[in-house]
Amino acid sequence: MSRIAPLQPPYPADVQADFDRVMPPGASPLVLFRTIATSERAWKKFRNASLLDRGPLSLREREIVIKRTCALTGCEYEWGVHVTAFAQAAKLTDEQVRATVLEPADASCWSGAEQTLIAAVDALHHRARLTSEEFAALAAHFDGMKILEIMQLCGFYHTVAYIANGLDLPLESNAARFPQN
Repeated sequence: MSRIAPLQPPYPADVQADFDRVMPPGASPLVLFRTIATSERAWKKFRNASLLDRGPLSLREREIVIKRTCALTGCEYEWGVHVTAFAQAAKLTDEQVRATVLEPADASCWSGAEQTLIAAVDALHHRARLTSEEFAALAAHFDGMKILEIMQLCGFYHTVAYIANGLDLPLESNAARFPQN
């Protein structure tokens, strides 16, 4: 059980409308969403920071950034939700999904651009900055709009990890689990 009790149905009409927009038809809202929505202010801020729209990154690029960020922060909750919801659509193989948790950025299952992307996520996580060389490598594959999106995704999913891990959210029953080896 979460350290803050999540909302239970029936939900306020405005919150239900938000849940209907972000969840697949017929799916129950995630514990994460129901917990954050206990605070109108927190829910509004969280909802407004969403980066799951059609931004400049491809679905595959976006999901690599999210999964790697969640793996680095030890956020099995959000990593599993994203693997279950998006890995297939993003055309990530089982080996690549596993690599987001267990392999270095230069794992051979990734293209050169993807290795550079993962190295940037790793650098941002570990040092909160990119060296000139790391930025130049990233800029060789991604334009300024994509680079800003990468940085925003890393920051937003650090926030998601802080919430999910800090509240010790129970893992979604249908979500993937971190690979063990």
